Amino acid sequence: MGLNRKNNAAVYGKMVFILAVTAILALNYGCKVSYSFSGASISPSVRTFSAQYFQNRAPLVQPGLGQFITDELIDKCKTQTSLKYVTGIGDVSFEGEITDYNTRPLTVSADANAATNRFTITVKVKFVNSIDPDNSYEQTFSRYEDYDSNLDLSQVETDLSRKIVEMIVEDIFNKAFVNW
Repeated sequence: MGLNRKNNAAVYGKMVFILAVTAILALNYGCKVSYSFSGASISPSVRTFSAQYFQNRAPLVQPGLGQFITDELIDKCKTQTSLKYVTGIGDVSFEGEITDYNTRPLTVSADANAATNRFTITVKVKFVNSIDPDNSYEQTFSRYEDYDSNLDLSQVETDLSRKIVEMIVEDIFNKAFVNW
């Protein structure tokens, strides 16, 4: 009788071990979404990304802005995901164009002059996810910064452009990978 209890305990222990290993394997391999510190949820099947040059089609063209947006988007994807950048077409790909780049008066002071101006950049983006096409999108992203009208745009343009592009790139990234 004592021997039977030992055998039953050994069999029970082996069954618990096998169930535990099976559960761990199922959790590791059954999951279809991977996560990163950025909050991005990307299918493990997605391994590469590409970003085509963003053409500047705005009525007012700022030289270098298209390359700046393209580079910032590539850098964001490289630093916030484990995806590998490819120059061709990746598992996920970005392309787009700058459609607006302008400044206009926002508020008027008592003497009928502009007190504040609004500087706006608008970008149209096409994101293609060839692994999960339901996550693909085409959307326009627009952000702005206000500045004192006593300043000439050329005095604040570089700083404001950087801030606006950073926000737009964050929006593009979040729409593609964070699914907000």
